[in-house]
Amino acid sequence: MKEQVLPTHDGGHLALYSYGTEDAPGEKRVVLIGGAFLTALIYRPFSIALANGLGDGWAVDVYDRRGRGSSSPQPAGYSMATEIEDVRTVMDATGARNILGHSLGGSVALNAVQEFTGTGYVPDKLAVYDAAVNIDGSIDIEWLDGFEKAVNDGKVGHALAHMKKATSPGSAMARIPEPVLAGLMAVLSRTKVNKVFRQVMPSGVGELRAAYNEKDHARDFSVLPAGTHFMAGGKSPSYYKVTAQRLHAAVPGSTFELSPKCFHGSIPAAVKELVADISEYFTA
Repeated sequence: MKEQVLPTHDGGHLALYSYGTEDAPGEKRVVLIGGAFLTALIYRPFSIALANGLGDGWAVDVYDRRGRGSSSPQPAGYSMATEIEDVRTVMDATGARNILGHSLGGSVALNAVQEFTGTGYVPDKLAVYDAAVNIDGSIDIEWLDGFEKAVNDGKVGHALAHMKKATSPGSAMARIPEPVLAGLMAVLSRTKVNKVFRQVMPSGVGELRAAYNEKDHARDFSVLPAGTHFMAGGKSPSYYKVTAQRLHAAVPGSTFELSPKCFHGSIPAAVKELVADISEYFTA
């Protein structure tokens, strides 16, 4: 693994981690853009597995987005535009010609490539898995106010409860009364993973608002390159599949793939089926 610190356009910095062949050429490099609250370290097992799946001569570059890991905090005026410029920074530093986005990182990837239309930054290949894009109001954001208040008040359990109920509609957990769920989440928040989650909660509020507050329309993304690959997990919340299908229908020449056995966290978990599918897409 190679570690770098990249200066950003606005005086901040990004922590970048590269796996696989260190001097891989741009056409054999994949920039991985992670989801909300997740650090590059959490994606390490997947990054290693994907680099191995891609084969000799390939590399995977994953970075800590603003406000997490070893990257600088979200700046004043942080927005999706900040995220897009950071993608540009990573592409400049690595020369990477391929992009993979997971969850909210999928939203960043799609918005970035949409912005890059007509420039040399349009990637050779673009894939997203369970992209968290608010297509025509497909994502209910009413829970965000309660989540933000709980974060500001330091009530980790209540913040997690708001999020779990909002992101798992129809699940058994979503039917638990919020005070009870808050207590359960407070216990869970003592685990190592949730300690990391708690550290990035404040920046999580900002990135969720940046991605969800503005309702996108599927047609807005019709300028994405032909060959864009939309993926969803068969065991993920249903709106990821619905969103991926809407985007696929709107982007000429795009492809859609449902991974029946995979769930929303299958990318960080490095589920073999998904690693194989993604490797095949980028190397085909």
